Amino acid sequence: MRRLFPVTDETANRTSSTADHADSPQSADREWELEELAEAYAYPGDRDVWLRANMVSTLDGAAQHEGRSQPISCETDMRIFGTLRGLADAVVVGAETVRLEGYRPARAREAFAARRAAAGQGPAPAIAVVSASLELDFSLPLFTEPLVPTLLVTGAAAPLARLRAAEAAGVEVVIAGEGAGAEPARIVRALADRGLRRLLTEGGPRLLGQFVAADALDELCLTLSPMVASGAAQRIVGGPEMDVLKRFALSSLLEDTGFLFARYRRK
Repeated sequence: MRRLFPVTDETANRTSSTADHADSPQSADREWELEELAEAYAYPGDRDVWLRANMVSTLDGAAQHEGRSQPISCETDMRIFGTLRGLADAVVVGAETVRLEGYRPARAREAFAARRAAAGQGPAPAIAVVSASLELDFSLPLFTEPLVPTLLVTGAAAPLARLRAAEAAGVEVVIAGEGAGAEPARIVRALADRGLRRLLTEGGPRLLGQFVAADALDELCLTLSPMVASGAAQRIVGGPEMDVLKRFALSSLLEDTGFLFARYRRK
């Protein structure tokens, strides 16, 4: 993998004989260590709470193939996926994505143990499932076997019977809205109030669309896959067209075997 942006005078002038050449766009490709990836994707230290998204898309804008994101991913993308999880306090995900992707509890990883301990984090990120209907199987390992308790984020008017079912299963319910569903800005604040300030959302597209429309998304980590899917696959952001375009600025760009790994920050 190599860094394409930003390029400084130092990296531009660096030669292939330099021992430390991870950041040189002219250097030969090599696999980055997890510690290097963790530094490259570190959360900003000057913000009370930060919500980043991690998504993958084909060249023609498909976020999935046959209903899943894995076919358009690659090994490096999965290493970055694991790194982003290793840095997060909580992973925020929509119920439909939980069902489609077969979500399981986040696991503790030895490679991130010291970094998480130094940051005052638990051994693994919490999974925060956002749902209005609460139509989830609370007997799944995501709810029964988490290293860190899984949170269920919904609105105050969510179906009472499903709320009781979740509570009976020992699932912690977080109310973040007055209606049946949770409100994007209130999701962020409710998690921050629980000390979960480094947030990562993995979609799906509908949930990401809600965060974008509410201007609650701080950063987008986007993997551009060198594939074309065609068909009517979902884009990375779903929902109605917005009246005003949301502008993001490129903050970094990495490349590996034709895949591009970009980070954009809200302007």
